[in-house]
Amino acid sequence: MMFETILRAPDRVLVENIAARRDGEDSYARGDVRVSCRRQGDTLEIFIQAAATPVRRVRLRWQFSQELRGRILGDAWERAYGDMEWASVNPFRTLPWYALVNEGPDTAAYGVMVRPGAICSWQLDPEGVTLWLDVRSGGEGVRLGGRRLAAARVVSRVYSNMDPFDAARDFCRRMCVDPILPPKPVYGSNNWYYAYGRSSAERILSEADYMARLTEGLENRPYVVIDDGWQVGRYRPDGAYEEVYNGGPWLPNDRFGDMAALAGEMARRGVIPGIWVRLLQDDSVDIPRQWRLETGMLDPSRPEVLDHVRGIVDRIGRWGYRLLKHDFSTYDITGLWGWQMPHEMTGDGWRFADRTRTTAEIIVDFYRAILEAARPHGMLVLGCNAVGHLGAGLMHLNRVGEDTSGLVWERTLKNGVNALAFRMPQHRAFFDADADCIGITEHIDWSLNRQWGELLSRSGTSMFVSVAPNSLPEDKKAELRRMLADNSVYREAARPLDWQETTQPRLWQIDGQAAAFHWYGPRGARVCFDDNPPTEEE
Repeated sequence: MMFETILRAPDRVLVENIAARRDGEDSYARGDVRVSCRRQGDTLEIFIQAAATPVRRVRLRWQFSQELRGRILGDAWERAYGDMEWASVNPFRTLPWYALVNEGPDTAAYGVMVRPGAICSWQLDPEGVTLWLDVRSGGEGVRLGGRRLAAARVVSRVYSNMDPFDAARDFCRRMCVDPILPPKPVYGSNNWYYAYGRSSAERILSEADYMARLTEGLENRPYVVIDDGWQVGRYRPDGAYEEVYNGGPWLPNDRFGDMAALAGEMARRGVIPGIWVRLLQDDSVDIPRQWRLETGMLDPSRPEVLDHVRGIVDRIGRWGYRLLKHDFSTYDITGLWGWQMPHEMTGDGWRFADRTRTTAEIIVDFYRAILEAARPHGMLVLGCNAVGHLGAGLMHLNRVGEDTSGLVWERTLKNGVNALAFRMPQHRAFFDADADCIGITEHIDWSLNRQWGELLSRSGTSMFVSVAPNSLPEDKKAELRRMLADNSVYREAARPLDWQETTQPRLWQIDGQAAAFHWYGPRGARVCFDDNPPTEEE
């Protein structure tokens, strides 16, 4: 079929569900709110301006002259939660950031350039395309005060006689022209899925020794990332592990002690130190109450909070850590996980201290502050629970899916495989993709984990393993050593071959060869599962 362009003035513009009148060739007005468009090369720039009216949502509609048909793929607000898929035309489906429509040999793509000034999403129906611009500041209308907001730069392209995976990958590169990418593949270990927060400096050094031996002789050295559990708030005064609280102060507990000395010892063992933080949950007693949102999380719209964040990142860099994994920020800002955002990233009725900037602008400035503080130390930035479309160009790596597991295989299958397949077009277009760890424990059958490791290690994306030091027998250790070696060098990105038929692709092209994976074992996959390992009865 012939797909139609949207790089033109929309046929209709609505402000808060009320149609704006067209008052020029490329501009629309409702009261003091003005929406204007400007063609700039292969993009259509959208601007919103208002003197006094708080603006919440603007809707742009392009009507098509022929029916839109095909299979549709959208992105996710933040991480993927095992739910990304090609699906039929559903006019009530919200498609964050970009949408692809494939019919036969042709694919149409509709999206916005990365780091827009609005939270953007699409709706596609048989009669046309709608772009939603959420320009709220928190849960209230943004007060622009006459400022002209660059809300989005629309980009659209039709790919003829091209595989939809190639089309998706090209389109992601068009949406981001300035990614920051690691100079070498980032791989190694992360202790979360075998330790789950219960760790110590001694245990980390043992892990560093183990990882150094597993990668002996490899020129590109592995990272050893200390995940949650090193900070003072994770252990109570009686020494018991604190299950509930995983925020700051971002100072070490007694089990870790001198973090600079620990980083130095890790480096001497031949690994690169990395560390995890949750920057917007911080119970430091010297933080004023006015720096916080109503939820108690730090308010990233405040300059003082960004200075506080820069200080934490700078301190970690001075300690000697060269990879910073920052986590939880989307949840800490919006109060929602991605799976709780069917149509919008956040609800109404709450506010930032600064109501003159949109949520999108505030999140982008938060990511920029982290990068600014990390750069002088040569520290790579890995976002987790981050908004990839707002962080592209401001983070070197992004955790593209919800957690895998060291306890339940279905979490790895649902979240890891799905994210790797459907976020693969963003790899080395927006950032390096991290589909999360191989959780190697006695709870998960090695035959299943081995397959995940084989795919991940040769996917071209980053691979981290969670494995207790000295826990593997020689045969499994040899297999893991080979996987780490495979992942230590850049290779052609793996390609999901059956991604239009399933949410967990089994057929992949790896290094130019077809490979089949058997994810389900003799029992199949449980539909309902939590973080508890299966019982013997299961």
